[in-house]
Amino acid sequence: MFRGIIFSTVVLLSQIVMGQSAIAVDKVVITVSDLDVSVPFYEEVLGFKKNQSFTIKGKELEQLLGIRNKNLSVTIVELQLGSETIALQEFDNELQDRPVPFDSKSNDHWFQHMAIAVSDMDKAYKKLWDAGVPHVSTAPQTLPAYITEAAGIKAFYFQDPDRHNIEIIYFPNGKGDPKWQQGDKGLFMGIDHTAIGIEKTEPSLEFYENILGLEAKGHSENYGPEQEHLNQVFGARLWITGLRAKKGIGVEFLDYIAPPGGRPYPKDSAPTDLWHWHTIIKVGNLKDAFLKLQQANATFVSNGIVNLNGTEQFMVRDVDGHAILITE
Repeated sequence: MFRGIIFSTVVLLSQIVMGQSAIAVDKVVITVSDLDVSVPFYEEVLGFKKNQSFTIKGKELEQLLGIRNKNLSVTIVELQLGSETIALQEFDNELQDRPVPFDSKSNDHWFQHMAIAVSDMDKAYKKLWDAGVPHVSTAPQTLPAYITEAAGIKAFYFQDPDRHNIEIIYFPNGKGDPKWQQGDKGLFMGIDHTAIGIEKTEPSLEFYENILGLEAKGHSENYGPEQEHLNQVFGARLWITGLRAKKGIGVEFLDYIAPPGGRPYPKDSAPTDLWHWHTIIKVGNLKDAFLKLQQANATFVSNGIVNLNGTEQFMVRDVDGHAILITE
């Protein structure tokens, strides 16, 4: 199990200089098996628009992704929905594209999804139904009044062609970012957040708040039959923490109080695996962030800070194994 950062003592925490400010959670990047299949799905079913596509190769790519392959090449397509963007990446000549496990659940620690805000849940679900998307949820769920922080929110989980989980989410008045209440953004409005499966909230907060500088904005304890039907995890009871930087999408922790037994992120994971997501976070000072992560014994994917196409960046894993690309 990944334990890239060990926060076992107050002494270690006191050695880390706090206050690194994350400027933005910029986007998520998802590894896919075939861009010719995935891009039309995101465009035709979910309303994304293609911004640009490009191919990267060379030793700097090897260093950034921690892969030894002198022929390594990746094609990336950036897609926009509203004011947010994502990127899909396909490795052109790398065979280690292991699929998402068929029995993957949202309490497994490799789990990650993105949540698309919709203006009308019934219409959005009908479009997904007509497209024949694989269901994760049994149907759209409305969270009950006893879940105070999330009461009235409607949500539905489904999968893309590579079985990556996607959520559509409807925020009633008074819930979520006020921009989702404006009503002029179409049916699929934009990306609200990405959510990650974690083992425990406290070490994840130390990583994302005290080193990277995101700020916790709220918590919710979700449970009950609606949550079970949403996640397809029997007996689901989870502690959700929402974090944000100054700009960009949110990051949510999914800390399952029950059931136990969420599986760890595979130690031999690589960006070529189809369960791979990475979240791009922009910081104010790249070298400062790199130093703090070194001091905290983080697990680095990259071989140092890499200048790729004129941009300095590096990839690191959080305490549960989720990949993060840090750039200025």
